[in-house]
Amino acid sequence: MLTDKDKQEYLALLIINQSDSPVGSGYLSRELKNYGCDVSEATAGRILALYDSIGFTNKMGFQGRVLSADGIARLKELEEKKTRSEQGLEFFKILETKTPEELIDVLVARRAIEREIARLAAIHATEEEIKDLWQVQRLQHERAHHSKGMAAEQDVAFHRILAKASRNKVLEGAMELIRQDGQLTPVLEYIRKEVHSLVALDHAKIATAVEQHDPESAEIAMVDHIENLIRDVKKYWNKVENA
Repeated sequence: MLTDKDKQEYLALLIINQSDSPVGSGYLSRELKNYGCDVSEATAGRILALYDSIGFTNKMGFQGRVLSADGIARLKELEEKKTRSEQGLEFFKILETKTPEELIDVLVARRAIEREIARLAAIHATEEEIKDLWQVQRLQHERAHHSKGMAAEQDVAFHRILAKASRNKVLEGAMELIRQDGQLTPVLEYIRKEVHSLVALDHAKIATAVEQHDPESAEIAMVDHIENLIRDVKKYWNKVENA
């Protein structure tokens, strides 16, 4: 979450960056007040002088300041921090409506259905479907490794490719029915990030078994994957309750 100092810094840098002309202390003070920050012109001047000294701004004579490359980089860093904070708050709102029992019930149902989906996918998957599984898995791993936010869309894509590859429309339909609650996948992704668990590693084991057309290994890998999710849910709620 952004501190009050970070919020003021973010807004000041944003105001300077969005201005069509160099920014002076009077303009910065007025614009900050529009955002609810009661900053006097003198204080705004000290802020600009500080930014000059640490390299966030370049002084354009008597006209005012513009952001330097370092200032733009700092603004981007604060924007990403702000986005992560807002995403976190949104997930907490969603989590308040979900109980651990509800999440685990869904996962138990998925375990029963997806173990068979994985087994059948290992038998019937085409080379193109196997290629698609690995493409999604690699993208998911890359996003997790570089902390590029949630990878819920890759999780959905991976399991949908498997369901299609099973060549069983009933199982495929059952999975779509379970996934009708669009909040569940991002909530599970958020929980796994909070407990430092990586779903991409589970998916790699499943993809390997499917690629080798090994139904038994695919079924085992899928059951392990779902049981890891169940463990993560329990671990997260223990962490929350003991906080």
